[in-house]
Amino acid sequence: MFEWPETAIQIGLVVVVAVAARIILHFGIRRVVDATVKSAKLAAENPKKRIGVDVARVRARTGALASMLRSVSTVVIVIVAVMMIMQILGLPLAPLLASAGVGGLALGFGAQSIVKDLLSGIFMIIEDQYGVGDVVDTGDVIGTVEEVTLRITKLRDYDGVIWYIRNGEILRIANKTQGWNTAWVDFPVAYNADPARTIAVLEGTCEDVYADPKWNEKMLEKPIVLGVGEVQNGTMTVKAMAKCLPETHWGVKRELLEVGMSRLRAAGIPGPILFSTPNADGPGAFGPGAETSSVEQIDPRD
Repeated sequence: MFEWPETAIQIGLVVVVAVAARIILHFGIRRVVDATVKSAKLAAENPKKRIGVDVARVRARTGALASMLRSVSTVVIVIVAVMMIMQILGLPLAPLLASAGVGGLALGFGAQSIVKDLLSGIFMIIEDQYGVGDVVDTGDVIGTVEEVTLRITKLRDYDGVIWYIRNGEILRIANKTQGWNTAWVDFPVAYNADPARTIAVLEGTCEDVYADPKWNEKMLEKPIVLGVGEVQNGTMTVKAMAKCLPETHWGVKRELLEVGMSRLRAAGIPGPILFSTPNADGPGAFGPGAETSSVEQIDPRD
């Protein structure tokens, strides 16, 4: 029942409180975003940390969450304010609540996939599973993330094909560019080469590459020579690894391999030995008195 001026005052108070609550919530959300971005900037400027913090990515992620929280808070405040005004005016709320419950139930059954996609997108953003520019493996496709929304993720694979993947359909995700990558390098030499001498040459190579300013900034620590990985078919493989910044491990691997093989040749360490088997249908086929194999030494200068 509307009574002047009591009813108008009550409605005015509800509107004022709703507006004040919205302003306070939005201010708090903005402060949280600013504090998060400021913390990310301080972490990125810390000289003791070799793994940098992507400030732009933090700002984008917190901005998306802030926008979502502002929208949700506004909708909730408006709904509560409208219901309180209806109660002040004496309008029946029971039919409205019953209709809203039935409508929400129908919407839940009819749009389960959309709700699943939205919830998956929200948790994906909150947990920072991946962002724009990351190379990810979704199980069905590997590509670079070009766009992320609450409902879909847009990927471009290595062939240039665009993939639109619903967030609710992503059961697992492998992020290949988050944090750091490892460059694994295999150096092939002859199976009878001196392992200790080979490892010593490669350790010097790792030290020199790490000392190069061009490559030092791409690596988080000095590359390590792990030792002999395997001996097979006349080849001994010596393995090394380097911990690198995201998306830099391919270049580091190529540099270590190029410099390492050059140093091995200069040190006179023989290359892999190739074993060849005679043609069974032609001269020298296997049989009594036949030659079983021939050995060819690869000249390390080739």
